[in-house]
Amino acid sequence: MAKTRELSKDTRNKIIDLHQAGKSESAIGKQLGVKKSTVGSIIRKWKTYKATDNLPRSGAPRKISPCGVKMITRTVSKNPRTTRGDLVNDLQRAGTKVTKATISNTLRRQGLKSCSARRVPLLKPVHVKARLKFAREHLDDPDDDWENIIWSDETKIELFGKNSIRRVWRRENAELHPKNTIPTVKHGGGNIMLWGCFSAKGPGRLIRVKKRMNGAMYCQILSENLLPSARALKIKRGWVFQHDNDPKHTARVTKEWLRKKHFKVLEWPSQSPDLNPVENLWRKLKVRVAQRQPQNITALEEICMEEWAKIPATVCENLVKTYRKGLISVIANKGY
Repeated sequence: MAKTRELSKDTRNKIIDLHQAGKSESAIGKQLGVKKSTVGSIIRKWKTYKATDNLPRSGAPRKISPCGVKMITRTVSKNPRTTRGDLVNDLQRAGTKVTKATISNTLRRQGLKSCSARRVPLLKPVHVKARLKFAREHLDDPDDDWENIIWSDETKIELFGKNSIRRVWRRENAELHPKNTIPTVKHGGGNIMLWGCFSAKGPGRLIRVKKRMNGAMYCQILSENLLPSARALKIKRGWVFQHDNDPKHTARVTKEWLRKKHFKVLEWPSQSPDLNPVENLWRKLKVRVAQRQPQNITALEEICMEEWAKIPATVCENLVKTYRKGLISVIANKGY
């Protein structure tokens, strides 16, 4: 009998994503063209080992027994802040002596790696419920719907901010050479506030907000930049506008302006910047700007505009194409 061709890692991961989103094994199999029995096998392996890779079949015996692996995996799953030292001590009490490096390697094989905890907005129960509702309602929206949205947001970019922090290769005693340093000034040297938008077809307009923004100013920004962006992007009629629940976005004057213009607005869950793909563009922009090392506010603004204009349409398209993954993640994490 011919050997069955193994599924790619990407397909295995898609199976788990769809399973976490609540799809049945049968539905997953039909969608991906995979046997139901194979789907079930991959899901069971993931539930047991938290990994979809093939398990080791040969080689030197592991220093930690299967029972020990389950124990430390269960421990870090319950408390992700458990240290390697804690796990070494747990195993030692159970009669197994290992190093911290062995702990890291073992957990890595289980699909777990040590990362810095991400800073995210504080979520109250009402936020969690709204995020879960939004994700479930839009999970099966057709791609055309996402491609017909203009995403928007504001961001602050500092002249010498954290995005300027970079690692360098240098020789001993060369730490103060200009090539190996990043100039700093008191209080960060200032910053600028930007408003921008984009769609699957590419970046829209980017402008600097020079005054403290309120509802009236926000309406003026939209009036001068939203429709021109839609026209330049050649987006389909009936497009949808997205912005978050910032007070100036939800102000009465803003709601009234949007109503009079007959703009469709995407209902948005509060405390959900992670669901807005424009955040990814801000991140890319800040890295690119930092690489050019602007030395004053004027140069900072000019470079921001130049780098924004250079963002390829394909980057924007891919951000929208992969948007469903974010919804799946919210559902898998029960709203978090």
